[in-house]
Amino acid sequence: MTGGHIRKHSVSIRGHRTSVTLEDAFMVTLRQMADQRGMAVAALIAEIDSAHTTPINLSSAIRLAVLDWALHGRGASSPDT
Repeated sequence: MTGGHIRKHSVSIRGHRTSVTLEDAFMVTLRQMADQRGMAVAALIAEIDSAHTTPINLSSAIRLAVLDWALHGRGASSPDT
């Protein structure tokens, strides 16, 4: 999968407008994760945002969640990043 282009994506999470900057491959996989769980991408991003316990930028938290999903099985629950 190619995915070197980096794009800014606007999203509203918990009533707050924000944006994340992700490579295309991460965004494609994030959409697959959301589809598999039957939820909106924004809801998944909000879940990822609230799950990480260390100070981390949201784009990085999303990349780590996508990596965890890819490495530990595509049916696993959301990671605690």
